[in-house]
Amino acid sequence: MADAQALPDYPRGLTFEDVWAALMEGREQQKETARQMKETDRKLKELAESSNNRIGSLTNLFGDVTEAMVAPKICEKFEEFGFNFPRANPNVRINDRVNNISFEIDIMLENGDKAMLVEIKTKLTIERVNKNIERLEKMRNYANLHGDKRVFLGAVAGIVVTDEVRDYALSQGFYFIQYAGENFYITPPDGKPKEW
Repeated sequence: MADAQALPDYPRGLTFEDVWAALMEGREQQKETARQMKETDRKLKELAESSNNRIGSLTNLFGDVTEAMVAPKICEKFEEFGFNFPRANPNVRINDRVNNISFEIDIMLENGDKAMLVEIKTKLTIERVNKNIERLEKMRNYANLHGDKRVFLGAVAGIVVTDEVRDYALSQGFYFIQYAGENFYITPPDGKPKEW
């Protein structure tokens, strides 16, 4: 009997049903926690999407303000470089579905012989300069398909621009538009402007 006295004393009155009920309650609590986590995740995704949309709208607003600063005087400024552009067309869209050529131009300056595609960004980056090169190549292809023999030139502008980006844009044959307070200045490209 000494061995019987060494056995631990377990609580009496706990039935299989009690244990099963506790397990089921724990399972239901886990399901509810998982449901709450899914709901929290959904709300966080909605909040992130809403924030991204607001940031996008703010960025677009800065872009619109930037374009509005440049557009009214840009033709006049390019006269200093011997260009006579009687037309400055903002937000030009080319959508040639037949030839699969689509792109947008912030401002397109035009006369009978030349056109200049101006890319305007709040923050100008090397990637945006490269996108303008691609845009000019598309413009040249589009023009060739439609018998447009004009020469196409490029310009880039930005409010926030590093020296590296400015130097890169100039080395690619672009005119660089720089802001200074309420005015802006145009720097011609290194060497001869690139023509497309």
